[in-house]
Formats: sequence, structure tokens, C-alpha cells
Amino acid sequence: MTPRSALGALHIGALMFGLTGVLGKLAAASPAIIVFGRATFAVLALAFFARFASSTGWRPLQARDLRRLLLSGLLLAGHWVSFFIAVKVAGVAIATLGFASFPAFTVILEGLIFRERIRLNEIFLVLLVSIGLVLVTPDFDLASQATSGLLWSVASGLLFSLLSLTNRASAGRVPPVQAALCQNVVVALCLLPVAAPGLSEVRALDWLWIGMLGVFCTGLAHSLFVASLAVIKARTAAVVFALEPVYGISVAWLLFNENPSLRMLLGGALIIVAIVASSLLGSRSTEPKPCQAASAQ
Repeated sequence: MTPRSALGALHIGALMFGLTGVLGKLAAASPAIIVFGRATFAVLALAFFARFASSTGWRPLQARDLRRLLLSGLLLAGHWVSFFIAVKVAGVAIATLGFASFPAFTVILEGLIFRERIRLNEIFLVLLVSIGLVLVTPDFDLASQATSGLLWSVASGLLFSLLSLTNRASAGRVPPVQAALCQNVVVALCLLPVAAPGLSEVRALDWLWIGMLGVFCTGLAHSLFVASLAVIKARTAAVVFALEPVYGISVAWLLFNENPSLRMLLGGALIIVAIVASSLLGSRSTEPKPCQAASAQ
């Protein structure tokens, strides 16, 4: 893969991740069924990639690897379920921007868990994200769908931040595609008891959207992300993936007529600037390995 093709693959991956909320809204199924189906299709896609396209060997797992993969799978399940609840309740734009708050949680949690000093510029980034979230929500009435959806999406961002830190703790031990496959197996098994009663009622068209979520927005997007990091610097990848909310909101604007207000656009711009700045500042101190960089959504 050349640097140019790797950059193109990154943009395709970011677009696919950005379409997560759009496909979740198109699928007329419960968040539990969507997440179960997404994880199941993702396992098939990642297994295909690992068998035919990946040059990384499959490593035997030790007990501590299994415990960390189980924990990360549970966090991934909670992250996806809360995100799709936000999409159903408040729409793609608010769900995507609320989730994009995860860099702020990562800054705080890294300082607490890994006992790393929080720098002044990181505090500024947290404030920037907080102001952006205030602007994104038109009001703070807990009974309103917008506020409820924002809270679910922020919870999704918190869980994703915990997932990223869990992946960081186990970085280097398990190849990223193998880890992603195992995590999706955990997600599918966790959601099966909840999703099973309603699976027979899911329409064929909804299975199409869910299948696209699993194959393209999870399996293929993650594989492109990992493959491109062999050529592209992680800081470049982080900046490209900061476009994920832009892609998602733009498509939702076209498909669902979710017209964001000027206030929401300003809040979204602040959050995206915070994501880019956080990624650039973090990558200057240490260049993450592919398995250390958790792919979004």
C-alpha cells in the first residue's frame, strides 16, 4: 500500500465510521438487535480479512488477554447500545457530536488511571468540548428528546474512552484484527439473549442495513484503519478520522433532512477542533502503534 492509497483508505474508513449513525437510523429495529447483528456480521468480515488479507499471525491468548478482551467487549457493547439509543431518540447529528466528546473523557481518565499529569492545553481541550456540547443541545430539559439523546451519546463517548484505555493497557500483546474479532464475539454473545426474541420480526431491508453496519462500518473500516497505519503516521490518521462527524452529519442532513442550526454547527466545530488538537498533541509525545489506536465507532 502506497502513502496515497493508504490516505484514500483512511478517508473511506472515516466515511464508513461516519455512516454508523445513518445506517442505525435506517434500520427499524431495537438498538439491541442492531448491535447484535452488527457484531455478528463484523465477526464474519474480520475473520475473512484475517484469513485472506492480513499478514499478521494469530497469537495464542493467555488468561489475562482473555480477561481484557472480555472487558473490552463488554465496554464495546455498552458503547454501541448507548450510541444507537441516542440515534433513535435524538437523531444522527446530536448522537454523533455527543459521542465525539470522548477525547475529553480520555484526557481525564488517563490522568486518573495511568497517573499522568494533565497539562494546561488538555484542560483547555476539555473546556472546548464542554462548550461545544452546551451549544449542540438546544435546551437542557431532561424530558426533551434532544437532551436525553445527548446524555446517551455522551455516555457512549465515556464507554468508548474506557475501551480505548483498555486497549492501550493491552497494546502489543494481541494483533488489532484478532482483538477486534474477539471483542465482537463478546458483543454478539452478550446481546443474543436480549435480541433473540425479536430477530424473527426484523425485516429483510433492516438486515441489509445491519449487515452493512457489520461488514462495512465495522469489519472493513477497522481493517482499512489498521492496514493504513502501516504506511501513514498515526497523527495523520487521527486528523482524518476527526472528519467522521462531518461525514455522518452531512449524510444525515441529505437523507433525513436533519438541518443543524447555526448554534449546533458552532458547537460541532468546537468539538471537531478539540478532537484534532487532542490527536495532534497526543501524537507528538508518542506515536501510537496500530493496536494502540482504537478505531472510532
